[in-house]
Amino acid sequence: MRADYSRVRAATELLVAGLPGEDLVVQSMPDASPAKWHLAHTTWFFETFVLGPAQADYRPFHPAFASLYNSYYESVGPQFARPRRGLLSRPTLAEVAQYRAHVDAAMAALLARGGPPWLGERVRLGLEHEQQHQELILMDLAHLFAQNPLQPALRADAAAPSSREAPPLRWCPGPTGVREVGHAGDGFHFDNEGPRHQTLLRPYAFASRCTTNGEYAEFVADGGYRRSALWLSDGWALAQAEGWTAPLYWYMSEGTAYEMTLGGPRPLDPHAPVVHVSHYEADAFARWAGARLPTEFEWEAMAEGVAVAGNFVESGRLHPTAADPPPPGRAAPTQLFGDVWEWTASAYLPYPGYRPPEGALGEYNGKFMSNQMVLRGGSCASPRDHLRASYRNFFPPRARWPFTGIRLTKDA
Repeated sequence: MRADYSRVRAATELLVAGLPGEDLVVQSMPDASPAKWHLAHTTWFFETFVLGPAQADYRPFHPAFASLYNSYYESVGPQFARPRRGLLSRPTLAEVAQYRAHVDAAMAALLARGGPPWLGERVRLGLEHEQQHQELILMDLAHLFAQNPLQPALRADAAAPSSREAPPLRWCPGPTGVREVGHAGDGFHFDNEGPRHQTLLRPYAFASRCTTNGEYAEFVADGGYRRSALWLSDGWALAQAEGWTAPLYWYMSEGTAYEMTLGGPRPLDPHAPVVHVSHYEADAFARWAGARLPTEFEWEAMAEGVAVAGNFVESGRLHPTAADPPPPGRAAPTQLFGDVWEWTASAYLPYPGYRPPEGALGEYNGKFMSNQMVLRGGSCASPRDHLRASYRNFFPPRARWPFTGIRLTKDA
């Protein structure tokens, strides 16, 4: 646990190492947060939910941080409004670094001597929480850099061009009948992944890989953003109000299609998965293609027993890349994990028998089970050891700045 703690905390700081302070304090939109806030909030989590309850004599680093870096835990106390986090010029970056060092030292001492019976489970939750914020840091920096006319890069070698071509799309038959879904076993999982329960899967066919930029460009060229019949009503209204004409970071320059990436502007790779599309865009594309989005249970049934392998944050690419060829001699999907979070047709709702944990940590997942859609599989910005087949990510259907993409499904 001590080694895991040090590794995860160091990985967060490595993401922003070398960036000027100006990049870490700006908030590009209300849904995003400055990287400095993420560095402090993940530290607040350990201070609030581990150190404070475990040590009666623990002294917080700064009393005001209890509200400044509380994200949404009403039972813990007041929060500084999310859309105004970019106004927090103080505390400084140096003070946030001191805060992290203070908490890390206290955590090292606690883990060395041991603590309450719940300590290991609570620390594991904190580490998984910090890994979620590692991806949020990358999402938020990508959005920030995309607003800048200078088109800066997080890393010059990120999203490097690839010569690999996407394999032809094939349709893989999915498991059918009554299936068990939800987390099974003793490993870590979030509360929203259970209880394990039965669901009925009717015959369906699952796309062998994610939808590519080239395929999505055909939808754009065919007037996909001008044909209201393809869109859900809320999505059409939003696309018109915000002037959507393509995925979030696509643009044209001198007749060439580009997308803004964490490596700066790159020519659009027709073979890479399309990314930064909302659920509304994914659903409209699926209708245009004569298909639909999978349910989260269809997706999980296809992924059960599949090794968690693919293009994750550890690759350093920080952008989707073309799928591997399918396994020889059998119809099996690839790209299930990594590259892009795959939108499903499933609303984010509690499983049968779900009960949130007691206390403040019951606010972690359960209170968001409304007006959200489920995504599966992880992305190029996700840590590999953070993912599993039962993992349920969720965002509002309008969200475009996460690393979100599309996999099609058809009724068989």
